[in-house]
Amino acid sequence: MAIVRGCNLPDDLLYDVGNHTWFKELDGGHVRFGMTAVAVALAGALVAVTPKKAGRSVEAGKSCATVESGKWVGPAKSVAAGMIVETNSEVVAQPSLANSDPYGAGWLLILEPTNWSEVKKSLVPGSEVAPLYEAKMTADGFAGCAP
Repeated sequence: MAIVRGCNLPDDLLYDVGNHTWFKELDGGHVRFGMTAVAVALAGALVAVTPKKAGRSVEAGKSCATVESGKWVGPAKSVAAGMIVETNSEVVAQPSLANSDPYGAGWLLILEPTNWSEVKKSLVPGSEVAPLYEAKMTADGFAGCAP
């Protein structure tokens, strides 16, 4: 696992660094989607996570969930288009799960992506993400995740 400025970035995920999100391929052509440790560190303690409902479609580059903290309200954007097949009711009920376990219990939704083979090419494997995140943190003036 890469650790950049105290932020964990597991090797088994695919990253959209620009949107601070991750994807994990699942069986049956589905992908799990969530926010990175960097995203939740930037947002602060989350107070609400509102994903679009299962059965709804998501357009590439558009919001698939709204995330709210004490200092920020904004979208979680998916670079992959598709149909939402499941949302994480646990993170909806307890948004702090995304802060404490962004890659485990804090995932946002499961998507059945369209054109996944093309989208996957635009994502960065966990084993290669550290230098890109280091550069983004420097460009954004982000010191890193709190220990």
